[in-house]
Amino acid sequence: MPERAVTVPKLAAMKARGEKIVALTAYDAIFARLLDETGVDVILVGDSLGMVVQGQDTTLQTSLDEMVYHTRCVARGASRALLLADLPFMSYPTPEKAADSAARLIREGGARMVKLEGGRSRADTVRFLVGQSIPVCGHLGLLPQSIHQLGGYLVQGKEDRAAQSLLEDALLLQEAGAGMLVLECVPARLGEEISRALDIPVIGIGAGPGCDGQVLVLHDMLGLGFGKRPRFVKNFMAEATDIASAVRAYAVAVRERRFPGEEHVF
Repeated sequence: MPERAVTVPKLAAMKARGEKIVALTAYDAIFARLLDETGVDVILVGDSLGMVVQGQDTTLQTSLDEMVYHTRCVARGASRALLLADLPFMSYPTPEKAADSAARLIREGGARMVKLEGGRSRADTVRFLVGQSIPVCGHLGLLPQSIHQLGGYLVQGKEDRAAQSLLEDALLLQEAGAGMLVLECVPARLGEEISRALDIPVIGIGAGPGCDGQVLVLHDMLGLGFGKRPRFVKNFMAEATDIASAVRAYAVAVRERRFPGEEHVF
């Protein structure tokens, strides 16, 4: 691992110093290298590839084999940024199965950390994975793998009881050993509250500027795709001369606390 490589302890130190963490998705070597060279801290190989790469309606069709393949491609292009990979739908129904799936993403794909969705029901899985020396990132709020259960891509934690439940889930994941948390589509006040309550970094996507960092799907940030973009997305390509400039503008905006703005939060 290169000396300058971003690690889980380095991300924790960034939070402690109040430095914002910059994250973006990538699914191939070319974009991974571009993100790596423009100073992105975390590259997420998301199961969102099912939607933005394959044209699926949800993330549910993305397989573990596909996640391993795309993670391996990204690993060839990135050496400095921390490589985080999603455990796809139904690849972690039990702690043992989760360990097998995570081992493939790390051993075959080159991931340095894996991400799974869910709160208190996943605490035992997180604890088991960490016990096997597998770094884990949790994911709370809007859970794309639970989209049929949720009934749509809806903001979570708007009511007091739901917000308290999310805060409790976040604390339980941290207690279980999670080293980072992605928080998606929650009110900005809740994003800030959870970020302050946790010692581990909280990376927001539609969770307000109070989070310790921000992540966007690369295609969304570049203004690519069809249909209406989510409220929390900004097209950084609109004022850029090339893709690298757009990525740098996003990174600077996150670090200078100019993104997300009021128009991007709930």
